[in-house]
Amino acid sequence: MAMEGKESLYDAPASEVQQNQSSPRKSTPPPDNEEKATHVRFLLSNVEAGSIIGKGGSTINDFQSKSGARIQLSRNYEYFPGTSDRIVTVSGMVDDIMKAIDLILTKLLDEFYAAEGGDVDPQSRIRLVVPNSSCGGIIGKGGVIIKSLIEESHAGIKISPQDNFYPGLHDRLVTVSGTFGEQIKAIELILLKLVEDPYYQQSVNAAFSYSAVAYNGMNYGPDVVGRKYQNTRFQNKEDRNNSLTIGIPDEHIGIVVGRGGRSIMEISQLSGARVKISDRGDFMSGTSDRKVTITGPQSAVHIAETMISRKVASVSER
Repeated sequence: MAMEGKESLYDAPASEVQQNQSSPRKSTPPPDNEEKATHVRFLLSNVEAGSIIGKGGSTINDFQSKSGARIQLSRNYEYFPGTSDRIVTVSGMVDDIMKAIDLILTKLLDEFYAAEGGDVDPQSRIRLVVPNSSCGGIIGKGGVIIKSLIEESHAGIKISPQDNFYPGLHDRLVTVSGTFGEQIKAIELILLKLVEDPYYQQSVNAAFSYSAVAYNGMNYGPDVVGRKYQNTRFQNKEDRNNSLTIGIPDEHIGIVVGRGGRSIMEISQLSGARVKISDRGDFMSGTSDRKVTITGPQSAVHIAETMISRKVASVSER
């Protein structure tokens, strides 16, 4: 769920979980707002999303059955703009939502803690997705509300500035950091504030494509976006095998590949094209440029080429 490398959000030791996972929500009687149906959104990496879905959907079905909440994930190519993380939406009554989040965080905590060993930092973070117009209800005048939420939960709570790089994006990220118990408490307190906001209640029904925002944010014209969707959903045989090979200076290949291959994977998933880079020493004839071959529908190839060119240009301008 973290934005860089393989950092996991849920790294608390098992002992920490046992001490905290049941205590945060039993300290006070449930308020009236817990009787309202609502939702919460947060981000997960592809690996974490796969863990929550489980084989054949077994895990997510089990979590829905145990909690009474509905759990939905964005498609594996639909990321929150500026990240390569998928969006999870949990909806239902507040109490059911919190049960589902408890199950999800515990699952990730146990799985990634067991995989990474015992020598890990018990502090972690989770990023909630909140409409910009609803953030005021969390911040409060002069920051008074967010200060009280931090004091009551003992978690760190930070709200990102509105990102103007992606026109049409009206959501911000609320990062909650701390131990498992602190995070659970903070998420519940934040959710109870959001329940009071009528606009937030309506936002769950808004049909909204993050992938479309990502394309527009990269300055691909609406005609390109339209053709991209048409070709990926209803491809003709003649349109599948377009191929383009471009040369990229060897010293800039790293920015195209990204850490752990994340950048090239994101380009491929967002564009719908396949991107292949030649081996070291395999250059374009007469140059020291590596070969980058892009294949797929014509519009997908164009989008991938544009994304690669922008990445290389951003490095060259520094």
